[in-house]
Amino acid sequence: MIDLKIFQRTLIVGIVLQLALAAASHYVAYIARYYFLFGGMMISATAGYLYGMGSGKGYFSGATGGAAVGGLCALIGVGASVLMHDAARTAIPLFTAICVLTGAVGGLFGQMAAKLRSMGY
Repeated sequence: MIDLKIFQRTLIVGIVLQLALAAASHYVAYIARYYFLFGGMMISATAGYLYGMGSGKGYFSGATGGAAVGGLCALIGVGASVLMHDAARTAIPLFTAICVLTGAVGGLFGQMAAKLRSMGY
């Protein structure tokens, strides 16, 4: 059901971007205060979108793969922030759950993009 090749590619992209966000928020307080949560959600949604668009196997598969990739890359990103003492440990489940949801929505939109691309739009 989940295409592992596409999953691995999108997971690497998501992890790299989440770690870059964690590092940037560690050194720049403005990013940590105003962009950390939204940026993490956006990265997870983008990773989910890339998975859904790359697989094109249906909306359920796109949402499932998008949720998995969004949650995993967010878990690693917030874990890095906790290790750098920029976030509390209690933020891990909440941030990961939020990013699972945004990854699933991104996967749905990615599947929609794949369907539109196959129709010639």
